[in-house]
Amino acid sequence: MNAPDRFELFVLPPDTEKLTVTQDTKVPNAAVFKIYLEDHTLGNIIRCQLLKDPTVIFAGYQQPHPLENYILVRIQTAPQNNPVAAFQHCLAELQKEFASIYSQFETQLAPHGWRTADERREM
Repeated sequence: MNAPDRFELFVLPPDTEKLTVTQDTKVPNAAVFKIYLEDHTLGNIIRCQLLKDPTVIFAGYQQPHPLENYILVRIQTAPQNNPVAAFQHCLAELQKEFASIYSQFETQLAPHGWRTADERREM
C-alpha cells in the first residue's frame, strides 16, 4: 500500500548523495547533515558521540517521517570549531570505539573455542 518497496531501504537512488550538508543560516556555527538510508540506530549513536565533544553546543537528530528513509543531524559548535570538523571527529571516534568493542568480543570468544570471522575465512 503506502509502504515503500523493500529495495528502497537499502539502495541509494541514482544521482543521490549518501550525505549532504546544509549550513544553518539562522544559528551561528550550525549545520544540518542529511544522511540517506539510515534511521534512529545511527542517529542516536552519532548524537551521543557528538555530545561528548566539549566544543559541541547542540547535537540532535530526527527522522522526519517513517516512510522517508533518511535522518537529519543538526550540530551547533562553539566558535573555535565548525560542525563539519565536529562531525568528522565524531565519526573517527566511533570507528575507534567499534574497533575496540570488536577486539574485546573476539578476545572473549577465544577461550571458548569460537572461531573469529578471520579464522573462518582462512579455512
